[in-house]
Amino acid sequence: MKEMLMSLLNFRRKEAPVSDLPTPEVADFLRDYSIEVMPRTAEKVEDFRDLLPEGTRVYIAHIDGTPIEDMVATAARLNADGYKVMPHFPARIIKDRDTLENWIAMYQGEADVRQALLLAGGVTTPHGDFSDSMQLMDTGLFDKHGFERLHIAGHPEGNRDIDTDGSRLRVDDALRWKQGFSERTDAKMAIATQFAFEAQPIIEWADSLKHAGIDLPIHIGIAGPAKLQTLIKFAIACGVGPSLKVLQKRAMDVTKLLLPYEPTDVITELAAHKAANPDFNITHVHFFPLGGIKTNANWAIENGGPAAQPANSV
Repeated sequence: MKEMLMSLLNFRRKEAPVSDLPTPEVADFLRDYSIEVMPRTAEKVEDFRDLLPEGTRVYIAHIDGTPIEDMVATAARLNADGYKVMPHFPARIIKDRDTLENWIAMYQGEADVRQALLLAGGVTTPHGDFSDSMQLMDTGLFDKHGFERLHIAGHPEGNRDIDTDGSRLRVDDALRWKQGFSERTDAKMAIATQFAFEAQPIIEWADSLKHAGIDLPIHIGIAGPAKLQTLIKFAIACGVGPSLKVLQKRAMDVTKLLLPYEPTDVITELAAHKAANPDFNITHVHFFPLGGIKTNANWAIENGGPAAQPANSV
């Protein structure tokens, strides 16, 4: 890890790019963006309404070891502030069907949650009966309890935990299964992806899904502004290796590593592609605020036009 970081940080000096944001295309692309928080990061935010637009969808990441009570309390706070709450349900940390139903009951009873992101989860060994999101869906519990929206995970650069050979065969098979599930349920479904940094591979991946008959809307994961070193560490940990060269190209020199990465280029290119191809299957942006929620929200406020203005400023 240390050697990889050192090689990635051996950058040539060059001038910082000049941003042409905001543009109407970017503002339109950022409309109704979503963002991810954790209970411990949410605690640091005094008032989400100073940062996020009214009705923003806020995902709550459930990291192994986080008590369900903390997750539900965070959901209740965000719901009371007027936000659409979407907690993670990581299959591998849910012990059994009864635990799953209890979580659903707690979220609904205390925070009026009606939507969820279903994913396998970051742990290697399942804690109980579930090992993937398809098993969660197959329980029928989300349908039974009237969930209106279910999102599933997507991986533009593949997922080495699932396809250890570097291919996308098992990941794509799972997406086809979930496409079929979406056709059997009345829940609205979408693919929420891991973050990536380069627009053209994202476009090619999204197009490949469409050509394969997977027409679920894609909410593309984008890393928010962050220190370059922070971003590289997250990229390595999350297995988005192919994008690391973009971080290297963006960097200037070691003395400027404290200057944050901003998602200007990837957002601009995806927004232009969307404007030129209105039927493009990427419909929303989902931010991972790796450099902090406030920093990410302020970037969206500066570049997202009127629709990105926080609730308390309207």
